[in-house]
Amino acid sequence: MSASRRSGTTDELGPDEPERAGPVGPDGSDLLAALLDGMDAALCAFDAGGVVTHWNREAERILGWTAAEAVGRHGFAGWAVREADAEEVEGRLMSAMESPGRQVHEFALLTKDGGRVLVRTQSAAVRGPDGKPAGVYCAFSEVHTQIDLERSIALSEALFEDASWGVVLVDADLRPAVVNAHAARALGIGRTSALGRPLGELLAQGVEELESALTHVLAEGAPPAPAEIWVSVRTSEGEQRRCWRCGFVRLASPLAEEPVPLGVGWLFQDVTEGKQGEQEASLQRFRTNQLHRAARAAAECEDPLEAATVHLDFALAGFADHALIDRVAGGAVVDGAVEAPVRLVRVAATPSGAPGPSLLTGRAGLPVRYGPGHPALQCVERAGSVRASVGAVAAEQAREWAVARQWPSDAVHALCAVLRSRGRTLGVVTFLRGSGRSQFERADAVYAEDVAVRIAVALDLAGAVGGGG
Repeated sequence: MSASRRSGTTDELGPDEPERAGPVGPDGSDLLAALLDGMDAALCAFDAGGVVTHWNREAERILGWTAAEAVGRHGFAGWAVREADAEEVEGRLMSAMESPGRQVHEFALLTKDGGRVLVRTQSAAVRGPDGKPAGVYCAFSEVHTQIDLERSIALSEALFEDASWGVVLVDADLRPAVVNAHAARALGIGRTSALGRPLGELLAQGVEELESALTHVLAEGAPPAPAEIWVSVRTSEGEQRRCWRCGFVRLASPLAEEPVPLGVGWLFQDVTEGKQGEQEASLQRFRTNQLHRAARAAAECEDPLEAATVHLDFALAGFADHALIDRVAGGAVVDGAVEAPVRLVRVAATPSGAPGPSLLTGRAGLPVRYGPGHPALQCVERAGSVRASVGAVAAEQAREWAVARQWPSDAVHALCAVLRSRGRTLGVVTFLRGSGRSQFERADAVYAEDVAVRIAVALDLAGAVGGGG
């Protein structure tokens, strides 16, 4: 228990003195003792003559000397400091009476059991009613504890200023409380602008997954491994899809007796380029494997037209929802020899209803009713791939767009690849995607061209075997 030196006087009620009104409570010295005992730092105080006047519980915990043993001693000599060091230590402590502000020193103090503890002290003068120095107070803590605290503070400041990954402190209401510079740039918003706003206002997509992770951390604690979350961030160029590798830690107040969650520390790093590279490599391996499997399956087909549909079916997996093969009516077209408008005849198509293998069609040889400027006709004229998309329109308009082009009504993206063999154009293969897929990219066109080469060889062989082509 802490102690303070009292004046020794007592207040007594005389026979003619009335009792004091009001509730009975602690006097000033009791309140001071409670405050000293509640401090996290060790504290002692000296009067102008160097006599210890105050000693709190944290000082007792560190050195083992109780308040009763410490208060009233003159200086630290012989009990809290070695005799050889006492003069220097006391001189540096008491010099605070004549110096402005606080002074910081490191000393080796003695514990009651004879051990030594290296402490860091902060001392300052205590002024009397007349403004003159009346003593010195000294707050001290073990050096390693102070260093740990300084490291924690330095780490926090570095994370919120210089870190190369995003750091966000999210409060218990799932709103950002502190945002570092890197996170602000990733979110496309100022550091102060993000504070206190719902995450849904900061992210266009991925909010539900992120909030679910934060809620789990508040309830259960940090996950054992980082999580990869795809989000869409609003930028001046529009929404950008990003992949963030996120780590989470639950924050609890160190001052509460029971762990009270203050929020979640959310750290993230943008790994979009790496993830996209992994996805592209995985997709490339899958497509290469599909081409290999299709070539082996097609080699076992007696009918070249069946081999063409085998290539189409293998290419369709994970690539498109529908596919069509159209050949040029009247035989292959030699470059530069096209005089009349080109007409195309349907050779094979995927089923319009339930999934299944492609079906051979067009035995009657009737041309498909493609209008002028149709992507398939453009593909033949250019002898190169053509991409088309309906764009952002209403569902009914998208359906009319597809039907007008003689495609399944749910098609919204198209990719036409020319069928070339022996320097001639044999026809077109068309891949179609529904609204649940993204539009075709350049890498998709390259894959479609690889498939088209194999289908063209099969059609050319079918024409040669049949005596046409």
